[in-house]
Amino acid sequence: MKPVHNTKISIVIPVLGDTPALAALLDALQVLDDEPLEVIVVDGADHPAVAECCRRHDCIYLNTRAGRGHQLHTGALQASGTVIWFLHADAEPTFDSIESIRRAVRAGAIGGYFRFRFTGRPAWHKSLITTLVNIRCRFGTPYGDQGLFFRKADYLQAGGFPDTALFEEVPLVRAARAAGRFVALDAPIGVSPRHWERDGWIRRTLGNRLLAIGYMFGLSPDTLARYYRFAAHKEQPEC
Repeated sequence: MKPVHNTKISIVIPVLGDTPALAALLDALQVLDDEPLEVIVVDGADHPAVAECCRRHDCIYLNTRAGRGHQLHTGALQASGTVIWFLHADAEPTFDSIESIRRAVRAGAIGGYFRFRFTGRPAWHKSLITTLVNIRCRFGTPYGDQGLFFRKADYLQAGGFPDTALFEEVPLVRAARAAGRFVALDAPIGVSPRHWERDGWIRRTLGNRLLAIGYMFGLSPDTLARYYRFAAHKEQPEC
């Protein structure tokens, strides 16, 4: 018999038709150290293949308009767990991820994030970017690909994810840090390098920093999103 935990974890995953990555993640979630209370997939594209994937994996399927902040918040409002763990569809969590979250919450954290790690074959440029990202997160804002988690009550108190085109994490993480302990876990989470490989490692990294600088200096997320779509060759965005 499995031990009873007071910390019930709901997982929320926003998608825009990225079915192969979603299927791989849902498979991985089934073999974690413990089962989540529920898995909620929020589809912004009304994609039949995504709905079928959710049915096969026995998780909750929600359909809403596209927009990552909107999708994340829609899923959070439906979550019945005491803690909400937000994952991108191409994330690769480690086996002990749920226990890592529980330990942090038992120690008094209201939320936190996982250590950034690229998936795939090792390379010097991956190691360099990984190190720089993890240093930046200590002083700046971790982004959604790092498996952000929050106690639901504190998530709601902090205002949840705003409905913005980009940087939906920033005001939420700032509010959480102001309200309590928002921790960096030692456990890593795998982050797909596919966007860096598509756009070029230097171009993608510099583009991300320019977007962050623009946001810091007050450019609106809508304006920055237009640049982001241009830099990504106007491809369909993926969660």
